[in-house]
Amino acid sequence: MEIENAVAALGALAQRSRLEVFRLLVEAGRDGLPAGQIAERLKIPAPTLSFHLSQLRHAGLVEMRRDGRSLIYAADFDGMNELMGFLTENCCTGEAAGCGMPVCEPQRASIVRKRNRGATRQ
Repeated sequence: MEIENAVAALGALAQRSRLEVFRLLVEAGRDGLPAGQIAERLKIPAPTLSFHLSQLRHAGLVEMRRDGRSLIYAADFDGMNELMGFLTENCCTGEAAGCGMPVCEPQRASIVRKRNRGATRQ
């Protein structure tokens, strides 16, 4: 990932509503959610949500597809994992074996999600 792309992705996530939208879409998985459902769940007006989704799409963190008359949005897990890889690629100056930090070995091609019912999000 180029640094410009990382800056765009981090900038898009550096806003409360966009971060909430992205986290909701990560939770929804690859199937995604219709725009109306996102707006309803997060109590965001449709025009405002449209702006936020556009910013997340431009940053490579959200994908959109049409299903009849509905627009379905889903997290772009490849984009998310690229960003995580970029953020951790120089962890412990490239000597992950000596550092002991599990974050130093990012999962580039797979989705890493923990699901604990009743647990708070981290």
